[in-house]
Amino acid sequence: MSTLYVVATPIGNLGDMSPHAVETLKSVSLIAAEDTRVTKKLTNHFGIDTPLVSCHQHNEKGRAPEIVQRMLAEDIDVAVVTDAGTPAISDPGTELVRAAADAGIPVIAVAGPTAFAAAVSVSGFDFSSFTFYGFLPRGNTELKEKLLDIGRKSEGAIFHESPHRVKTLVAAIADTLPGAMLSVSCDLTKLHELTLRGTPESILSSLEANEKSEKGEYCVVADLRGVKLPEEKPTVQASLEARIFDLVLNGASVREAIDALTEQGEKKNAVKAAALRVKEWME
Repeated sequence: MSTLYVVATPIGNLGDMSPHAVETLKSVSLIAAEDTRVTKKLTNHFGIDTPLVSCHQHNEKGRAPEIVQRMLAEDIDVAVVTDAGTPAISDPGTELVRAAADAGIPVIAVAGPTAFAAAVSVSGFDFSSFTFYGFLPRGNTELKEKLLDIGRKSEGAIFHESPHRVKTLVAAIADTLPGAMLSVSCDLTKLHELTLRGTPESILSSLEANEKSEKGEYCVVADLRGVKLPEEKPTVQASLEARIFDLVLNGASVREAIDALTEQGEKKNAVKAAALRVKEWME
């Protein structure tokens, strides 16, 4: 019966390629690769001549059922790999794994390097629990909103970030999560591997002073146990009209009700429109 192998490959140092991974890639009939050019360099290095087919984030939805159909029709084994690390963790692979599993094809993990596990291991943070978030939103407002949500929910958080945006992320953490401590790793397992540990402010200074900081992929580990955030204000579910009416019933004038809701952050035009409707009902 056909089998799909999810094969982890080195995140930098080729010495981390396991004999199990090499044996698997040699034994299967087809390798589904994120970038066939990148994987070809790897297979050439280890003397693997298995055919490659592309399976990346832009074509995986369509390619996955094609590969699964071929596996069933030809009774072949397939391996899925990404450019570095473990497939389906902030990388392509999930669609193919799901399609194979749905078709009743066994899916087997060939374990190996994973960037976030390596980053946690060198962070020095002793977490009882942590959450892996992958890549965060790009927009500044969305990023800070997400960080605030994470700060209220997680003791520890791990993020992936590109070299061109890592300073933006660290600055946002400094601004949004006071009391956070970071371990920021770049080029894990490579010759120039670097890990910076400390406050977001100190790490940001180090990144800004390093002219090579915009090279290499980053993994950011955040210890959030010391973060102090103001309590979330409860979400008000009642309509503006109901809230204005409630204030009026409790002795406020319509004008005072408008001022009170505006001070609470409601948009003034919306409050005025609601107040006008309340006046009409009261008349």
